[in-house]
Amino acid sequence: METIVPLLEIIRRLRGKNGCVWDQKQTPVTMWKCLAEELYELEEAIVNDDTDNICEELGDVVFQLLFILEIFTENNRFDFSDVITGISEKMIRRHPHVYDTAIVRTDEELHRQWDQIKAGEKENAKKHSQKNDPGARSKTLDQDEQTVGVVSALDSVPKGMPGLLRALKVSKSAVKEGFDWENIHQVLDTVKEEIQEFETALATQSQDEAMMEFGDILFSLVNVARFAGFHPETALASSTAKFEGRFRLMEQHFVQKKIDLKRLSSEEKELHWQQAKLRYDT
Repeated sequence: METIVPLLEIIRRLRGKNGCVWDQKQTPVTMWKCLAEELYELEEAIVNDDTDNICEELGDVVFQLLFILEIFTENNRFDFSDVITGISEKMIRRHPHVYDTAIVRTDEELHRQWDQIKAGEKENAKKHSQKNDPGARSKTLDQDEQTVGVVSALDSVPKGMPGLLRALKVSKSAVKEGFDWENIHQVLDTVKEEIQEFETALATQSQDEAMMEFGDILFSLVNVARFAGFHPETALASSTAKFEGRFRLMEQHFVQKKIDLKRLSSEEKELHWQQAKLRYDT
């Protein structure tokens, strides 16, 4: 706790009477956008295994989190101790094989236990909400009458998540209900089918249809990554970083040789690109 006190004091001064005008007018919503940017910068640093940058970006993320916390504390919604108590109790509760007598032998059993505990927490939270709000139960019943059977395994997936990450979460939620391919080769076959459908849509020149089919390709590839055992977002970040490194090398070569990329033929571009790949990969 002592290590974050100086940072909290900085935030309080920035938002105080004689502080910074920009910091004073921020809200949790505006600060979330800043936090999201910092998270992506942290991801880049981790992908590049850049120790100094990882340390710096972690600091930026911690600052944004504490800034948001301070806004809620100012409004008497909750404070730092509430956050720590809540997450500590949750982690202990969700690890009964460590803090209690539960036994798990496989990753599958571990994940099943986690999901069961999480589902129980949500049910208890729902009951607590209905108990504290007499109108909540009748409202819930009215909603249930209008949407019989609509309770979904996908309801817990936030709609505001980045596309690749949300696709993975949706897929995993469906898998937990028993809806999945049998192996990665079936997923790869699906990818091939989606590519064919995309090509057909391109031939018809229907942009809306082509966009939908392209989305199907991406969704299928997310599941390829899931079966292969790595995160699609991390894979894409790594691939993008690799392309960027190669392209920057090629740009440097063009500047040194005074070559105009736009004037090169397709064959010349390919030759320079292959050379850049060789230099980057070695």
